[in-house]
Amino acid sequence: MAKCFSCAILPFAFTVLVLAQDQSGFISIDCGMPEDSSYKDETTGINYVSDAKFIHTGISQNISPQYKTNTLEQQFRNVRSFPEGTRNCYTLKPWKGKDNKYLIRTRFMYGNYDAKAQIPEFDLYLGVNRWGSVKLEKADSILTKEIIHTPSLDYIHICLANTGLGTPFISALELRFLKNGTYLTESGSLELQYRLDCGLDEEETVRFPDDIHDRIWSPLNTELWYVLSTSIKVDANGDNGYQPGSKVMRTAVTTINGSDALGFNWESEDPTSQYYIYMHFAEIQELQANESREFNIYLNNNLWFGPSVPDYLSTTTIYSTSATMESKFEVWINSTKNSTRPPLINALEIYTVIYLQDLESNPQDIEAINNIKSIYGIKKNWQGDPCQPKAYLWEGLNCSYDAYDPPRIISLNLSSSGLSGEILPYISNLTMLQYLDLSNNNLTDMVPNFLSQLAFLKVLNLEGNKLSGSIPPELIEKSNNGKLILSVGKNPNLCPSVLCKKKKKKKFLVPIVASVGGFVILVLLVAVPIFWGLKRGKQAGTSMRKVNSESKQKDETLSELKKGQFSYSDILKITNNFERVAGKGGFGTVYHGYLGDTQVAVKMLSPSSIQGYKQFQAEANLLMRVHHRNLTTLVGYCDEVTNSGLIYEYMEKGNLEEMLSEKNPNFLSWEERLRIALDAAQGLEYLHNGCKPPIIHRDVKSTNILLNAKFQAKLADFGMSRIFPVEDGTHVSTVVAGTPGYLDPEYFISNRLNEKSDVFSYGVVLLEIITSRPSIAKNREKTHVVEWVSFMLAKGDIKNIIDRRLQGDFDVNSVWKAAELAMACASPTSIKRPNMTHVVMELNQCLAMELARKNETESREVIEMVAMNMNPGLSPLAR
Repeated sequence: MAKCFSCAILPFAFTVLVLAQDQSGFISIDCGMPEDSSYKDETTGINYVSDAKFIHTGISQNISPQYKTNTLEQQFRNVRSFPEGTRNCYTLKPWKGKDNKYLIRTRFMYGNYDAKAQIPEFDLYLGVNRWGSVKLEKADSILTKEIIHTPSLDYIHICLANTGLGTPFISALELRFLKNGTYLTESGSLELQYRLDCGLDEEETVRFPDDIHDRIWSPLNTELWYVLSTSIKVDANGDNGYQPGSKVMRTAVTTINGSDALGFNWESEDPTSQYYIYMHFAEIQELQANESREFNIYLNNNLWFGPSVPDYLSTTTIYSTSATMESKFEVWINSTKNSTRPPLINALEIYTVIYLQDLESNPQDIEAINNIKSIYGIKKNWQGDPCQPKAYLWEGLNCSYDAYDPPRIISLNLSSSGLSGEILPYISNLTMLQYLDLSNNNLTDMVPNFLSQLAFLKVLNLEGNKLSGSIPPELIEKSNNGKLILSVGKNPNLCPSVLCKKKKKKKFLVPIVASVGGFVILVLLVAVPIFWGLKRGKQAGTSMRKVNSESKQKDETLSELKKGQFSYSDILKITNNFERVAGKGGFGTVYHGYLGDTQVAVKMLSPSSIQGYKQFQAEANLLMRVHHRNLTTLVGYCDEVTNSGLIYEYMEKGNLEEMLSEKNPNFLSWEERLRIALDAAQGLEYLHNGCKPPIIHRDVKSTNILLNAKFQAKLADFGMSRIFPVEDGTHVSTVVAGTPGYLDPEYFISNRLNEKSDVFSYGVVLLEIITSRPSIAKNREKTHVVEWVSFMLAKGDIKNIIDRRLQGDFDVNSVWKAAELAMACASPTSIKRPNMTHVVMELNQCLAMELARKNETESREVIEMVAMNMNPGLSPLAR
């Protein structure tokens, strides 16, 4: 079966050649040249322009004078370097648009432009896919990387990525249009390995205008070959679709001694590389009637094509129709028995296949986010594709990924981004959006109704703007139904719909959530509360307070809650006379029991309890009025003179501390940990923002997070909780209460309590979830988990931070994000901690990343299983 064939003769009119001569379709960029400047290259006549309109980052710099020789092409005399940002991208918009074939060329010469004499190494990306590495041997070395590519979008991103081995730079960037019927592959794009003009002088190269597509041809010659040449024009009618150019085809090589074999070889640097080969032939000697030139082409001793007879002064291109994969290649062109002249070859091109398999983001999302970027004038380093590659995800965005569909934008955080004007309707085109934060900007006009049409939106933060009018009723309804966390505070001219329309009714309260535009990881040791906890560690119980003993007095509010009230005799029946102890705490002993067929937990107040009767009243009052899926459910209570107790739903899996313990053989997966962390965060977020007035828990810790049979987490133990009166300011003064290792150091020092005290405690819990280490190490050093994690993060050692029992079964980026979030929560300074709304949003993103990884893994396992089921002995039959 033939592996190659002569290309079809394509009739192209001479006018096409003339159009190509005037550089139609060329994009020729001299990188680093001053803005609005241009020039015509003296050698090629190509018109070069500045790169300022193709990229808005980077620095223009000149190479060192010692490298500016008279023979150096002008494009190499300056560069654009990128000391800022990990990825910087050029955007090219060829006039023929998508689904057309282009030659894309990048060129690099270091020239010691930065006076450091250290040649950098960095990566090059074509769109969202890695093209290759840029490595130069010497300061005056010129590296040219060229690819033939058909884009699926109307624009092409060429990106330089910093890999930590020096500052990326580029000298020139060029794009040329090719004919769609040429350079065909079964799949993938073609990266140039060799483009050789056989018989060309050693010091010469050929490009535009001699090659109308501006391919750069290098010489291929040797003493073993004889050079043929002609002054007559080859392909005068432009019949060959590849159009190598007359100057290229006017020279050829043949054997020096008239032998019948002409050969060459090369080795593949990567034995898995797939090659496409293109050979161009034209007879340039006028043969007599009794003369002939006929040959066969062999590749690695196999007939590749033949017999072939080159046409006089007309190019025939013979090329691969499928890729070839070998570690070594040896090509022989052998004369046939009928030939009176030895074989020849005029030109040769060799390419390897690059599979650009990663998908660009959803086109609708790309268009929408670029319109948002353009109209708002966003100053973030938003370049290239918004979602791909994952390592270069745009700041403030998060995306969903699966193996088959383009990534979708699911989160957009533009808090404190200097936005002004209306809320743009382009946001409505981000149809998969789940989280939208536009807080702390200067947005005006009304809250648009299209926000309520975003079907997957879970969090909407609009606070701190200048919005006016009323909130769309659909948004309020979603907020009231628990489908949307809506934050609209600090908009002086904005009022809820119900309040605007019905002035006589009570004020309608929309949950108002504080916004944190951004936060950094602080690695300070939380020394004060740890020291306090260790100093007082010998006191009874696990919760420590600066309080006086309290007498047991009836609470009027509690006595009004008749529903759910049980007698002490009822308690004895429920617990079967306190038969089974389920646990113990500072409040007292917890017993297992049954209320009918339903399992319950009964917590009895101990006469010696350090928490006291007041905490018993507080917890009962709170849980009788506050209900949320992530708060423990109070079934009832007993409040008699000598016996008091609370009856809860039974949580089969116990508390989080027990579940994380290394003694527990059934350790939690990373997905389970994230779901538990998210459950606890949602419960805490509800206390802070869903309750009016807000409630501060004051004793968030792993033992106060309980798990049911389905590992759903719920906050428990509300005996120390305090109502936070918003009208009184940003904090309340109170005696310190909490647990060593979890206690907010700022609260401990100042006695000033706010919701950020709970955030600190939650941050410690989140670190426990990630590491499975206790808040304070149970050894001589008593190292706090915040201190230990900050030390490990400083080394970039994320894999040794996470519980080693997971054995790498997690998404690394998800772990990084969770660890950074935990450290931000555990900042010693409350103003630098995020609020719980932001925490919930970030954890949802962490979970989405892990689920995407698992989906990809499952897809890969299915593919591998299919491959395993194929018959390994199946092979084609020889003809």
